[in-house]
Amino acid sequence: MSQSPQEEGAINATTARNKLYALVKLVEEEGRATVITKHKVRALLAPLDRFPAARKTDAFPAHVLSAAQRDFGDLVTLAAQGQPQVLLRNTTPVAVLLPADSSSDALSPDSAAHPGAATAGGAVNSQGSTPRRLATLGDAIGSVLTGGPACGPTFGLPGLDTATGGLQRGKLTLVAARPSVGGSLLGLAAARKTALVDHGMVLYAASGPNRDDIFRRIISAETGGEYARLKQGRLTEHEQKVAHQLVQAGDLLMIDDGSDLTAEDIRETAPHMEGLALVVVDRLQATHSARLPLSGNRLPDASQVLATLARTLHVPVLAIVDSDDPALLGLLDADVTLTLAPTEDPAKVQVTVAERDFGTIGSAYLQPDLIHARFLDAAATPLGRTDSLGVSVTAGGTEALELAEAALPYTSGGHQGIPAALTHELAAWRTAVAGGDQEALTEILPSLLQAAATLAAMPDTLEGHRLATALRPYSTPVAADTVARASQTTAAGAPVQAQAGSGQAQAAEDEENGEDGLEPGDEEDEPEGHIFPALKILKDSVGRSKMHPIKVIRKEERDSGPWPLISEHMDGEPRWAHPDVTVTRVPHIRANGKRVRRDKIDVPDSFGEGVLCLIDRNGSFPSACSAVPLAPNKLLHTGPLDAYDKAGAGIYLIDIPEWTRTDMPHPLGRIIDRPDDDGRVWVTTPHIKQLVKLVRDNHLGAMPAIHDSWTGKANESLFKPFYEATRKARTELVQAGGDPYKAYKTRLSIALRLLWPKRPAQKSPFWRPDWRMSMVAEASVRHWTVAFKAVQERHTLVALRNVDQAIFWTPPGTPPSTYRIGTGFGEVKRKFVQAGETILEGDD
Repeated sequence: MSQSPQEEGAINATTARNKLYALVKLVEEEGRATVITKHKVRALLAPLDRFPAARKTDAFPAHVLSAAQRDFGDLVTLAAQGQPQVLLRNTTPVAVLLPADSSSDALSPDSAAHPGAATAGGAVNSQGSTPRRLATLGDAIGSVLTGGPACGPTFGLPGLDTATGGLQRGKLTLVAARPSVGGSLLGLAAARKTALVDHGMVLYAASGPNRDDIFRRIISAETGGEYARLKQGRLTEHEQKVAHQLVQAGDLLMIDDGSDLTAEDIRETAPHMEGLALVVVDRLQATHSARLPLSGNRLPDASQVLATLARTLHVPVLAIVDSDDPALLGLLDADVTLTLAPTEDPAKVQVTVAERDFGTIGSAYLQPDLIHARFLDAAATPLGRTDSLGVSVTAGGTEALELAEAALPYTSGGHQGIPAALTHELAAWRTAVAGGDQEALTEILPSLLQAAATLAAMPDTLEGHRLATALRPYSTPVAADTVARASQTTAAGAPVQAQAGSGQAQAAEDEENGEDGLEPGDEEDEPEGHIFPALKILKDSVGRSKMHPIKVIRKEERDSGPWPLISEHMDGEPRWAHPDVTVTRVPHIRANGKRVRRDKIDVPDSFGEGVLCLIDRNGSFPSACSAVPLAPNKLLHTGPLDAYDKAGAGIYLIDIPEWTRTDMPHPLGRIIDRPDDDGRVWVTTPHIKQLVKLVRDNHLGAMPAIHDSWTGKANESLFKPFYEATRKARTELVQAGGDPYKAYKTRLSIALRLLWPKRPAQKSPFWRPDWRMSMVAEASVRHWTVAFKAVQERHTLVALRNVDQAIFWTPPGTPPSTYRIGTGFGEVKRKFVQAGETILEGDD
């Protein structure tokens, strides 16, 4: 028998076994067949178009490549004896072993041609050149008809799965999102769905997070537990149970978080995973890092390697890139690109789906739930039955699904604090939603609301707040005259924000809702002779600086660089209560007739005899202006830092440091409640300096790594003239009180809020969110630090709220000695109340 050119150079079975994956690649990409010898027998490793019948399901013995490599000698013998052996990549035929010395016509009437012949559906060779593999239209149609649906794994998010059609086999899909939007969580969603639900093998190549981060995210997403708490190693009994279950089922999710992970490493590992269904690469980093091969200008080459891997193995490869820059995405040249972008509604993220050859083909909306390391589906509520309030009770409705999700921490037993009757009704609600039983939902709702009404207040935790918010649409009539009250009241009559303390509470609530408390005209200078021209003084204070500060960032620059990364949560306000005390929200009517809610605190007997000592700090924000570290000029992208440089100031992306003490809140306060998908948070300079000091004093084990940064030259005196004028005016006006003192406080608040006006229509001489948040963070750090000194002197801290209120359990009439009593800046007022009494807001 004469060999055709593409069969020259026969090799023995042992060599072929060792090079099997490479030989199959030649079969797929070039149509090249190889003669394999074993003793006196010969087999031909050939393309499927040499023997089309091999494409038919179960027509011939079939073996996945890993198993074929193990038993290759036996397969060669069987093929040489006239028994074709089909080789599979996962479930897809990719090559066939045929007898090399026989006509394939003898094997099956469906044969396309003799192995040595060139047909329209085979390899075409011209004058000894490298053969190219051609396929007839009939071959293509047959492949489509026998290959099953084109889509592969899904995200488990119905709206997104509909828009994408699933993750397509043989294609590279890119998830593009700016940091903190949650791109990595889509990779994790696909991995969770494929491995834990569909029982498919997943290779998770982690170039950003490590295996512990990934495992905690899975636990958080599966149980509804806070990721930030899991980062600190604190798991509930339910979470521990789920963790053990995942360990038992986790052999389908293989994580490679090795150092110096490259695309070539992924390409070499993937073929050896039997039954591989999905490859996730988390992530490609746009900013160059010497420590990460998958970063910077190496990304285009890495993308091509991953695209080739997808085609070769015929599996979907899903890669995350931490940028939505169109120029970069063009260089990466993925088959499909999913771009995540925030919307005006903070509860929604839009995902745009685009294919290389067709452009945008669809879009979907997701609900970010970053606290629990996941996305939820945010599809429009389907048409269906509504209750008397006009709220959808359709099993698939947004409100019903959110209530079911919010109920999970309590129905699972992971969290306590609500009555057994309410837990029972919530469990029934979850069952009805899962089963799509709308009649059951309608029947459950009245008894569920009745059980909720017996609770004076939801637990003052993230889970409690979420549950209260999820119940709100069902318990508050939708009417024009009640919308305002509904926005402040939960299903059980308790506000979502469990804030106690001074006038900072309303400010915090305003900023949570995207408001700044400013009105048109507030940006105008105070009239001549005003009791305290705060805005004039602040403008003059900034104008004195020899650093020529940039007071306003231009509008066209605000949607890029560091500015979208800055949020109100960077203030670090504690919002904390001792885990052993009980905080209840009770109704209260202010002197002006406004109905509000205030705290009532009960302490356990183990605290001993005592009273609640309320500490109210004077002028927290203007005091912070005395030496707040900030950058007067633009923030420049300084990337990862080996250590904090005190010559710079700005914002920093860090890991959340572990804090194990239960007698003090975490030093970063509520910042830790909103980590990004890697469990990291952005902080301003005051908190970086605080962590440095805590490490130096051995209260923290190590300084967290700085993974990214935007900084400028530091200055601590930019607002100092403003601080000095404010302190002098307070000294003169606080004794007088009355309208002059109220006017002083009002203009002071307006001036500081004008540093970062939120509404586009609001005019201001400033737009520097980094200045505003650094000033508030400085106030939070000082508040926390003084309270920590008291705790170190064995005083019992009961609650730490906002930036100005602390509550201690002390003997009557004896406030902690670490505080100075007085009316000036840096001093505090104190008040004593009995446990169980309503704690009213302060007057300053």
